Parts: sequence; structure tokens; C-alpha cells
Amino acid sequence: MPRQSIAIDAMGGDIGVDVTVPAALFSLKKHANLSIILVGDDTQIKSKLNKLGESSNKRIIIHPTTEVVKMDESPQSALKNKKNSSMRVAINLVKNGDAQACVSAGNTGALMATARFVLKMLPGIDRPAIASNLPNQKGKSTCLLDLGANSDCSAQHLLQFAIMGAMLVTALSRKKNPTVGLLNIGSEEIKGNETVKEASILLKNSHLNFYGNVEGDDIFKGTTDVIVADGFVGNIALKTTEGLAHMLGRFLSEEYKRNILTKLMAIVSLPVLRAFKRRVDPRRYNGASFLGLNGIVVKSHGGTDIYGFTHAIETAIHEMENKVIDKIKKQLKVEHIA
Repeated sequence: MPRQSIAIDAMGGDIGVDVTVPAALFSLKKHANLSIILVGDDTQIKSKLNKLGESSNKRIIIHPTTEVVKMDESPQSALKNKKNSSMRVAINLVKNGDAQACVSAGNTGALMATARFVLKMLPGIDRPAIASNLPNQKGKSTCLLDLGANSDCSAQHLLQFAIMGAMLVTALSRKKNPTVGLLNIGSEEIKGNETVKEASILLKNSHLNFYGNVEGDDIFKGTTDVIVADGFVGNIALKTTEGLAHMLGRFLSEEYKRNILTKLMAIVSLPVLRAFKRRVDPRRYNGASFLGLNGIVVKSHGGTDIYGFTHAIETAIHEMENKVIDKIKKQLKVEHIA
């Protein structure tokens, strides 16, 4: 089997090489057929590799760059002024075939704009979408998209998102016919705006396993494998989820620290709390897929740690191994879109 290669934006995110380099090494130990191109400031990368005793690792290639896209930099500025940034060069490596995927924890807007400019769109796809998995009550995950790439969408765009989301689940979970739900304000067909109603008709007439309209609570019930929304609604749903999780965690911590009795109860219930934390740990679901591009790009959360960034790399590996782009292209032909 030919060796797989991933280009990692080593400078991206809030932490940079202290996260990206150790995560890359962890992935190399797990995947014998993997090589990694670390893109960024070679001095910082080499220094980190030396500290970790991996300076002579032959499965790591350092691709030096001189610029970094800042976390608050505008997409326009990144495209125009940062052509030698670690982000841009990592994506270029995918375009040139030197890498089969790119992983970055950098600025989301800049990453999407750069990836779209460099890699272009798949035939039949008008707009890219951001997709990610969220835990559900069934002990599995629900794929939600779009998470913010497109605030205004047509019914045709929602159909395209559904195709890409379904094929992503097929690739990552090896589920041949995943169910697809359309996020709405009610399950009834008469609910929703005209765009959602039109999208529902398109999905019914597609070859996808369309479940019907779903509501916000269905995301965590695991009612369907995929839930489709425009980027405005999807991003609000995601941010609301993150806010609720932080609030519940804070409330739980405050209650356990209230007095001596509650602190003792915390010690007794520690195994349960640890198990609960593992089940809902957002780092296990880190790694949002940029779908619709003619290349694999995975966005890691900017503030994640080594464990979380490793999961983003895993997402890219699974997309490569299971040929998610080929699956999307094939389904587009089935739907007579491409």
C-alpha cells in the first residue's frame, strides 16, 4: 500500500507547535503507513522535535514557511497577503499531490477561503460546507452541517449538503445508507420557510435515505445519522450546544464544591464523573470536515490540546482511507447533479 501523507499547518491555532507537533508524532505511532509534512517555521518545528527526541524521524518532512495567518485576520488579507503562510502552503501541498489531506487549527474563515481558492469546488457542488459530529444518546454521533460556511442557502444547496454529509458518514462510519434529517422548527411538512419546504421535496425525490424534518433536540437523540441546515442555523445550534455544555460543567463543579458534604460526595462519585466526561468530551469529536472541495481539509478547534488535535488528524486519515471525495462524486452522478 502506498504511503499516505498529511500536510499539517504546524503554526495554526492558539498554541501552535506545542500541540501540532506532538499530535503528529502520536498519529505516526498509530499509523505505520503514514507520513506527515509539518508546514511552518522550521526553527520552531525543529526545536520541538529535538525536545521530543524525534529530530531524526524519517516519516516527518519539514516544509519551511515565513508567514502565519493570525487567528483574527480577515480571509481577504490571508488570501492576498499571506501566500507563504503555513496555512496556504499546506493546502498547496494537497493541490500539488504531495499530500492527500490538510489539517489546520487556524483561522476558520481564512482556511475556508484559501482552501476554496486553491483547491476549487467539486463538479456539481456550488458551495462548500462545514460538517462535524456531535455525540448522541445512542452512544454514537450525529453529523451536522453546515456549521457556518453559508449563511444564506437555496434548497439546491441543502440537497448538496445532504449528499456530502451522507457520504461523509458512509466513509467515516461505513454505514451504507445513513438517514438524513432536515433541521426545521417542527416535524410537520407544513412547517418551515419556503427554502426548507422546497429542500424537503428535493430530498424526498433523491436517492438518499431521507427521514424527514427533525428538530433541534433530534441532534442529541440520534434520530438521524445526518442533519442538514443552512450555515446560519447550524452555527447557532453548534454554539448553543457548546455554551450549554460549559454552563452545565460549571454548575456541576460549583455544586460539588459547595460544602464539605458535597466535596465528599464528589470523591465518591468520581468514577461516574470521569466516565461522563469521557462520553461528552468535545476533544473526541474535534475535526470539522470542509466538504465540497476538490481535496480533503480538516479544521481543528483553535484552542484544543494534543489529544483533540490528534482526533482531527484521525478524521483526515479516515476520509483518505475511505475515499470520501470519490463517494461524493459518485452520489452526485446518481442524483444527476454532477
